[in-house]
Amino acid sequence: VQLQASGGGLVQAGGSLRLSCAASGFSSDYYIVGWFRQAPGKEREGVSCISLSGGMTYYADSVKGRFTISRDSAKNTVYLQMNSLKPEDTAVYYCAADAHRGTVQAVCLNHIYGLDYWGKGTLVTVSA
Repeated sequence: VQLQASGGGLVQAGGSLRLSCAASGFSSDYYIVGWFRQAPGKEREGVSCISLSGGMTYYADSVKGRFTISRDSAKNTVYLQMNSLKPEDTAVYYCAADAHRGTVQAVCLNHIYGLDYWGKGTLVTVSA
């Protein structure tokens, strides 16, 4: 069972990146999947989460209107399209999946209490 996050990199402010979270060993269709980030010296925060069907989403206020989460069941992958990137978006981005918390808000806001599966992070660096 594995979640693999990829797509990070160095980008200038105003640029875009698309992160991918590929699940293997299980079907992510049965899990709420979220993206989280941790900047140096800061606590990890929930960025965006998506429901099983993709019909419900949650976004942190800091990324609303700039980031879009989506999922492709055929590829067992969840994406985070990040546009209009800012230097304050610089962080290690992680994806995680959970089948127990029930709502996208619960997964994104209560991740500190533990989620079912975590992937290794991918570094996003936004230069000014």
